[in-house]
Amino acid sequence: MQRTSMVKQEELERNWYVIDARGQTLGRLAAQIAKILQGKHKPAYTPHVGTGDYVIVVNAAAIRVTGRKLDQKIYYRYSGYPGGLRSRPLREVLEKSPDLPLRKAVQRMLPQNDQGRRALRRLKIYPGPDHPHSAQSPIPLDLGRLSGQG
Repeated sequence: MQRTSMVKQEELERNWYVIDARGQTLGRLAAQIAKILQGKHKPAYTPHVGTGDYVIVVNAAAIRVTGRKLDQKIYYRYSGYPGGLRSRPLREVLEKSPDLPLRKAVQRMLPQNDQGRRALRRLKIYPGPDHPHSAQSPIPLDLGRLSGQG
């Protein structure tokens, strides 16, 4: 009889990865990041333990979207008051805060519970090529290798 091994929180080893978002498609990149944040890329993935790694995304302002999404995709905010629904197209959101579309895309791909909220805290997004996490010596990640295309 085979036994299923479960990773315990104390046995967990977290890595830091850096991903260059320049030229990457928004949704495809978000799916790969969500997979890493949850730890599904590891052979020792355990659903009830946060086995995911840290992800640093640089050049988030240079992310690519297909079709006419820049003008047709709308982001909504609601204040909770009557008449308080605000909407902005993706083009406007990218100008004001270039990290928001990627953060929202990843957030919506993570589980909507405590595990997902903890995983989202391990995501660091920067609009330019510089990041302050060089002390963690992050590993540059090739997404083609992770998805099995490379």
